[in-house]
Amino acid sequence: MKIKRALTFLTACTLATTLVACGSTPDANTTDAGADASSLSGSVSLGGSTSVEKVIGALSESFMEANPSVDVSYSPTGSGAGITGAAEGTLDLGLSSRALKDEETAKGLTATTFALDGIAIVVNLENPVADLSLEQIKGLADGTITNWKEVGGNDAPVVLIGREAGSGTRDGFESIVDVKDQCKYEQELTSTGAVIAGVAANPNAFGYASLASVDETIKAVTVDGVAATEETVQDGSYQIQRPFVLVTKKDAQLSAPAQAFLDYAVSDAADDLIAQAGAVPMK
Repeated sequence: MKIKRALTFLTACTLATTLVACGSTPDANTTDAGADASSLSGSVSLGGSTSVEKVIGALSESFMEANPSVDVSYSPTGSGAGITGAAEGTLDLGLSSRALKDEETAKGLTATTFALDGIAIVVNLENPVADLSLEQIKGLADGTITNWKEVGGNDAPVVLIGREAGSGTRDGFESIVDVKDQCKYEQELTSTGAVIAGVAANPNAFGYASLASVDETIKAVTVDGVAATEETVQDGSYQIQRPFVLVTKKDAQLSAPAQAFLDYAVSDAADDLIAQAGAVPMK
């Protein structure tokens, strides 16, 4: 990551007259690209994963404070839409909460990871289950386990609530747990917030949600004894995790504001904001 950030910074230092001297040190009030707030202007159109909404909101607000002549907009439409928007040029930067697939990179798309996220396994507050193995989670998801008593819970049916097809959270969960196209969903919802609300409302439900989105209305269980935290995601001991990425086209030059925003998102200056928003900064 240090190498990537160093290369990003050196590239930023060549950006015409919109950049200040490369020797400056970024802080919370300047972009890592060194953009001069008095000259950088325009707009940055972002869209994609709903899981990154809090993080992008925090980064956008900080970036616009440092660059008052730049307007950053974000449309939380899902990872699939973010990737498509980047490919078609309707977005300056797409947001995805999963890595790009081979067929997507083959189309000239590239992904820049700016944060990590644990995918928490969440249950209703009334559910006594506190820990699940990866194998048990697989069984609960694909219908092999149909009653909570089989994993130490109440004598009650298992209800799986998850995201819609195309969701980065769903893709991450199903790929890691090895249940691709096998899940027995009771409900398929279009946002992480809706999944949390659904689990909170049903004592027999379980689902998956971005670590950044977990709140006091539901309970995140440990996975093989490991809780989803910043430390366990960074060190890899928490198994169900994924990248947050900015998606661009290799052959399309970004506008100065879009490039400056991308550089800021992967800079050390963004780490505290990423952590405060509930995601995990890169090491």
